[in-house]
Amino acid sequence: MLEKYIKAALKETECDVLLKNGSYVNLFDGEVEEGDIAIKDDRIVGIGKGYKGKAEYDISGMTVIPGLIDGHVHIESSQSTPEEFAAMIVPHGTTTIIADPHELANVLGMNGIHYVVEAAKNVPLDIKVQLSSCVPATPFETSGAILNGDDIAKNITDKDINGLGEFMAYPSVIGCDPDTLKKLEATHEADKVIDGHAPLLQGDQLNGYLCGGIMTDHESITIDEMKEKISKGVYTHLRVGSYTRSMDLVKAITPWNYRRVILCTDDKHAAEIKKNGHLDDALRRVVKAGLDPITAIAIGTINNAECYRLRYRGAIAPFYFADLVVMDNLKDFNAKMVFKDGKLVAKDGKPLFDTSKRYLPDFVKNTVHVKDFTADDFKIELKSKKARIMTTESSGVMTGEAIMEVASKDGDVVLEGTDLLKMIVVERHKMTGNIGKALIKGYGFKGGAMGISVAHDSHNIILLGDDNESLLKATNELRRIGGGMVIVDKKNGTVESVQLDIAGLMSSKPSEVLQEESQRLIDKAYAMGVDKNKEAFFSLTFLSLAVIPHLRLVDKGLFDVFKFDFVPLEAE
Repeated sequence: MLEKYIKAALKETECDVLLKNGSYVNLFDGEVEEGDIAIKDDRIVGIGKGYKGKAEYDISGMTVIPGLIDGHVHIESSQSTPEEFAAMIVPHGTTTIIADPHELANVLGMNGIHYVVEAAKNVPLDIKVQLSSCVPATPFETSGAILNGDDIAKNITDKDINGLGEFMAYPSVIGCDPDTLKKLEATHEADKVIDGHAPLLQGDQLNGYLCGGIMTDHESITIDEMKEKISKGVYTHLRVGSYTRSMDLVKAITPWNYRRVILCTDDKHAAEIKKNGHLDDALRRVVKAGLDPITAIAIGTINNAECYRLRYRGAIAPFYFADLVVMDNLKDFNAKMVFKDGKLVAKDGKPLFDTSKRYLPDFVKNTVHVKDFTADDFKIELKSKKARIMTTESSGVMTGEAIMEVASKDGDVVLEGTDLLKMIVVERHKMTGNIGKALIKGYGFKGGAMGISVAHDSHNIILLGDDNESLLKATNELRRIGGGMVIVDKKNGTVESVQLDIAGLMSSKPSEVLQEESQRLIDKAYAMGVDKNKEAFFSLTFLSLAVIPHLRLVDKGLFDVFKFDFVPLEAE
């Protein structure tokens, strides 16, 4: 095997591909250098002059960077199949992703993880799968599946599993929960990377968490928090997704610590990718925020490769895999050509590979199982005049708490004349009939109901609205279509939806169709008053995530993450 590379490097045999007359980013010395890049089969064999290739590309005036690596991503958040996700992101220069399919796992268990592994074989995108660690994220909600310590120990040694996904239940790590320790110890025995998830964790608690052998974190909220995590050896993700864009954290990056920073998108939906791109968008944003372009490329390539032990990836050098992106420049970062394992797979923003061959097993369908309800089931009856209200920020995933006086009439809260909405979580896996109820301030929607069957991380149905009949119609529509997104306009009497038929999370439709359908519904949500500083539906999906402060709503009730326990809706 090695002989073909050596002979091509020595110019004794012809190369397969030659990128000539351009420049490239050398991440080993931090320079932009000139030189033709010679490729044999799937590897770079030389950089310099005098090489010949069977296929030669003149890239005069352009710059080659390594293929971009997303350090932490949930494919499900694109609402597309892995095949369609590849077709969306590869033309933007992403050639490898570290994928944690814990959304699918929370609905389908190990079947959801195996689905991604098998689908990944159909596309020119390296999908490195992390075994989902926290299914469910907490014991306080109803999920479609459970993966315990024995399940992790059984599956972590699988050759198709790259490591252990984000360990969100940080109180269980610090508290030395036996089943949690079994998951961590099994991963150490398999010698694989463990991803973290620890917002606002610092000091002794962070020390204890890291003593679980956890290597990464993508949840830093403050600059000081990020600096502390880096100082303790943590690979800290700089997140640039649809809803979480950590631009302030660019200020934490220094010429000394940048090698412990890795770029990720975490969650990015199809309409957002169509509008702004993928990791190319992240590069543009971090450079605009003040990061040096070479440093930006490093945190999107070589740092990720080294963190996740991806040998011979993330840089341009002999024997490295020929995952390469030809960029117009290092400011706009427009990908003109993308090579994966030495083959041209995208050009001028278009994929050059077929996604019609898809892995779509029966078990990913028909996953929404909801008990029959009436409109009265959505009433919120308060036992006091004051209520505990969830508040939201314009950006980020943190929520707050406000105590407010709320009027009631006929056994239900009065929302007219306020900026309050009902927030509802309906259990959709086991037909328990569970309905979590809360009040939320600041979202902006009025005149009906909106909802989605994507609700991190147990993925029950999550709804907002100011009319009980509309909330019922939204629930029934999501049940009818097998999951998706919905808006009920009370004034016009209309029900509009987008079907997400794969686990209630993703669509089997082509990405272009999904992007267009999603954008229409997003535009409708804004027209009905959703704060335009929020991602209309995507912001909603995080309001049930019971591992990020402060208040969250799950199917069993209102949950205070700081107290790590349920709290009543009523307040003194």
